[in-house]
Amino acid sequence: MHELVEFAVEKALELGASYAEARFEEKNGTSLTMKNGSPEGLEVLAEKGMGIRVLVDGGMGFASTNVLTKESVAEAVKRAVKLAKAASRVRNEPIRFSEENFHRISYKVKMKKDFRDVSPEEKLELLRKIEEEVKATGVNVPMRFIRYYDQVWHKIIANSDGAFIESVIPRISTTYNLVVFENGQMEQAPFVQRAFSGGLELIEKDEPWKWAVKDVQALKKLIYEGKKPPEGKVDLVISPEVAGIAVHESVGHPYEADRILGREAAQAGESFVKPEMLGERIGSEVVTVIDDPTIPNSWGFYLYDDEGVKARPRYLIRNGIITEFLTNREYAAKLGQRSNAAARAINYNREPIVRMANTYLAPGDHSFEELIEDIKLGVYMVSFNEWNIDDRRYQQRYIGREAYLIENGEIKHPVRRPILEITTRALWSSVDAVGKDVEFYPGTCGKGEPGQGVPVWMGGAHARLRDIPLRRP
Repeated sequence: MHELVEFAVEKALELGASYAEARFEEKNGTSLTMKNGSPEGLEVLAEKGMGIRVLVDGGMGFASTNVLTKESVAEAVKRAVKLAKAASRVRNEPIRFSEENFHRISYKVKMKKDFRDVSPEEKLELLRKIEEEVKATGVNVPMRFIRYYDQVWHKIIANSDGAFIESVIPRISTTYNLVVFENGQMEQAPFVQRAFSGGLELIEKDEPWKWAVKDVQALKKLIYEGKKPPEGKVDLVISPEVAGIAVHESVGHPYEADRILGREAAQAGESFVKPEMLGERIGSEVVTVIDDPTIPNSWGFYLYDDEGVKARPRYLIRNGIITEFLTNREYAAKLGQRSNAAARAINYNREPIVRMANTYLAPGDHSFEELIEDIKLGVYMVSFNEWNIDDRRYQQRYIGREAYLIENGEIKHPVRRPILEITTRALWSSVDAVGKDVEFYPGTCGKGEPGQGVPVWMGGAHARLRDIPLRRP
């Protein structure tokens, strides 16, 4: 495959491309599901192919093939060049890429317990463990869906600017959807995922069955003990899970440079952020938001992006100030910057576009006890069942699933579905303290047309928001 990738780049240059990029991808793995205690079957996951992207006279073209012969790759290169030439005739301004320092390097994520050497029966035992532990709680959970997934992602990326990157990243996850029915009422933990880059040892260490037990017990307690939340302006403490969805939706997405400059307007939406807002205050001094692809064993892990640019932590907000946008080479060039390696594609037949990886609220210096000790009346929102945000990523709403009343510095009884409706600026400006400990929660971030769902982590530390409006359903 090394030779075929380099052949694609050379062929594109021969046909008149000023820039050429080839990306080989191969994915192999398994998926198992269990529904209400019964195995639903084994799926073998396997796909491979090559994508080629070129610039010709300022126009861009992309084509792909899953027939990995020189003849088929050459035809894909010709299609990409033809598309680029056609695009150049209708563009008002030529596409340019930022200047970068490129490397020739290979890297892999090692597995202590290689899931490729584990039988489907042993993998199924993980699902049975979740099933058995949930049933052992004695809670009535009539609907139980559990899924196991593993896959090794192998990539080779080369471009005409000198990059040659080979990577092998294994990814593994469990997902469960649990419905609790007690006392004539229903509550749900919808599609909770635990996910990592690495081997089976990471899932075994994480013990997803303990997370499932915690969820069903919390939902039962909510049914029997839950009361109405306070209304009006109160203090709110959000967990790392809630902080994670908030930074992902209200910081990560609106800070994507292609969205800021309008490419996503007809697809995922626009952004309230404008290029001239770099250096502007958007939150309090204790708010720092980072997107970091290089966190070891993270769900969104990579060391080089799909344009071959070396990855690093991206400080989107530092001490309340907007400091950086997520960029690929095209949009970095438009902004007069260097790329910060945010170009990702979900498969060989998709072009790389600007994406998040692992986005989180950076830790502060408060313990959890210090966050709640002087709250006279407030709510602790542990998890959420629903969120909504407008197309500009400014007006948003989060509805709590597991949440508790805080009264005179103590956690009291559960409260039902507290609703936070707030603007992005008001949300991050109201944070006056952030916890010490960071947790991450996986997700699949959707974007693009055709759609691309990429693995990401969301999370951070607990945060305290002062005097913010909460309402009831």
